[in-house]
Amino acid sequence: QVQLVESGGGLVQPGGSLRLSCAASRSIFAINFMGWYRQAPGKERELVAGITSTGRVDYSDSVKGRFTISKDIAENTMYLQMNSLKSEDTAVYKCNFRFTSSSTYWGQGTQVTVSS
Repeated sequence: QVQLVESGGGLVQPGGSLRLSCAASRSIFAINFMGWYRQAPGKERELVAGITSTGRVDYSDSVKGRFTISKDIAENTMYLQMNSLKSEDTAVYKCNFRFTSSSTYWGQGTQVTVSS
């Protein structure tokens, strides 16, 4: 069993920044895929950003140019740098690690609230 521990959420004003972290309890050296999802009340879950084993990075159109996903293999950690935050970014953010097609894990979720 792999544990994923998220941190970094909170309350921020529009235009502000936050950095989310997701630390795994095992090595992510050979991981297939890592991603950040979010879900706002009354809305479907959305893949915000993802990074594959080959280093390919994809972002949803809603965050492109504002969010940056990255990973630190030595620390077994994935990050999401969120800049120029908007009220519509308010959601619960969850990390997802896919080691293989049958081995996938989720973080506990962290609340991001963008409000003045």
